Order: sequence, then C-alpha cells, then structure tokens
Amino acid sequence: MLNNILLFGSINPYLYIVFVILYPVKENKFYLLFFSFLLGLFVDFFSDTVGVHAFSITFIAYIRLFFIKVYFRKLELDYPFFKLQSESFGKKFNFVVTLTLIHHFLLFLLANFSFFNFSTVLSNTFFSSIFTLVLYFIGTAIFNENE
Repeated sequence: MLNNILLFGSINPYLYIVFVILYPVKENKFYLLFFSFLLGLFVDFFSDTVGVHAFSITFIAYIRLFFIKVYFRKLELDYPFFKLQSESFGKKFNFVVTLTLIHHFLLFLLANFSFFNFSTVLSNTFFSSIFTLVLYFIGTAIFNENE
C-alpha cells in the first residue's frame, strides 16, 4: 500500500479508510462490514501485521452510521437519498476527521499494545491523521473538480 511513504520515519498515510468514508449509505451494512474486514485483512497481509488494520477499519465501518446521524442529522428514511458530496464542507470535515482519528488511534494502540508507549501512540495518531487527511482532501478536490 503506502507503507513506503514515511514522513519523519513513522508518519504514514492510511488512505484505505476512504472506502468506509465513501461507501454508499443506502447499501446493506453487512456488505460494508464484510468488505471492510477483507480490505483490512488484505492490508494486514501485505503489512505483516496481525489483524490491527482489519479490526480498525471494521470498527469505523460499524460506527459510521452513528456519526452520520450525529453530524448530518440523517434518519434511516434519509439513507437512500444521502450523498456525502452534497453536504457542506464543515460537516464532511468533522465526519472524516472523526473517523480518521478513531481509526488511527485504534490502529496505533493495538500495534503498540502498551501503556508505556502511549505518548508514541498519540503522536503517531495525530501526525498520521493529519497526513491522511491532507491527502484525502487533496484527492477529493482533484476528483470532484472534474464533475
């Protein structure tokens, strides 16, 4: 994946979470969870990690609807008509930042699995989240410019 892009030796973007962010809400939640888990296992396989990516991405796929309800004030009746692109930038920003921070925190917490390295977990979470978010918003700006 993007494991070879390291900034300052430990900051790495995890753009595979874009799958969870952009997955249509109207689709079946089971498929989102299943494909998120498979994507996480795929990343784990090639990153030589033991399920931390699979757990982290499956967890944010599971809680995604909660944050859609919180940030976008959507009910289940609104799901067939919901499009992330049609929402305001502030709401999208809060939604994407929240899911990214949760994913990265879980990822680094499980990868280190120690309270002695908690400052490392927090710093890696913060800086990798910023790097991931910058790449995400640059990518969406580039691809949405064509529409």
